Amino acid sequence: MGKTREKMIEDLVLRNYADSTRERYVDAAQAFVAYHGRPAEEMGEREVRQFLLHLALDRKVGAATQKLHVAGIKFLYEQTLGRPQVVEHIPWPKVRQKLPAILSGGEMDLLLEGIESVKYRAIVMTTYGSGLRISEVCALCVGDIDSRRMLILVHGKGGRDRYVTLPERVLFTLRKYWTMERPAGPELFGGQGRGSCISASAVRENLHAAAAKAKLSKRVTPHSLRHAFATHLLELGTDLRVIQMLLGHRSIRTTVRYTRVTDKHLARVTCPVDVLGTPKAKLLG
Repeated sequence: MGKTREKMIEDLVLRNYADSTRERYVDAAQAFVAYHGRPAEEMGEREVRQFLLHLALDRKVGAATQKLHVAGIKFLYEQTLGRPQVVEHIPWPKVRQKLPAILSGGEMDLLLEGIESVKYRAIVMTTYGSGLRISEVCALCVGDIDSRRMLILVHGKGGRDRYVTLPERVLFTLRKYWTMERPAGPELFGGQGRGSCISASAVRENLHAAAAKAKLSKRVTPHSLRHAFATHLLELGTDLRVIQMLLGHRSIRTTVRYTRVTDKHLARVTCPVDVLGTPKAKLLG
């Protein structure tokens, strides 16, 4: 893609897209160009449709992967090349919303016990305890931890900062980690090179190893911890709007999709038929 690739990266940077999003969008655009073997400037809607049909019918990639390629190609034509009419009628693939497998409190205990490293135990405890995204917990700095107010300053998705609660158990774990490892900082969880933060891949690998050691049958990812945080808050009676704020969601609809209605909620539901013939029946009219 040459200069077009460079300009696309610049456009993504100027719009403050996350590093991982920039990489995926550019990869999607490059895959499209490589498939046809022609510059993007010389192609149009027909070539875009052909490539997307190739992904769906020949390569049989999932809907989420298709959607990622659509997003990257749309950005390429709408923003970088200034030809929005090319992708104006390209539909967004419908992605099935699957309910995640939620870790129970007991499973979270087993997972934490399976993490030998003090550093990675602190990372997992912070991720679950405050409901952070993997990118957010990796990017934490020492100065973001406010132990006096019991808050964590989170540099969130899309450049939106927010405060989340700092649970006492998380603070205890962080202090233990600080005492034993004394991070050079300012990064709270430093990476291999000086001035770098821990990588998301390193966290994932350690988490998968801990889940295997704990013999958990459910799929465990850093995002699983965020799902568990939201669902456990809901089970403890936390208002959905508060959960939305803690997770950093712009829309309450995202939070509703994020939290799973569990068996505990269903068991607490009062059915109308059980109210008939009781004083509460007046509420039904």
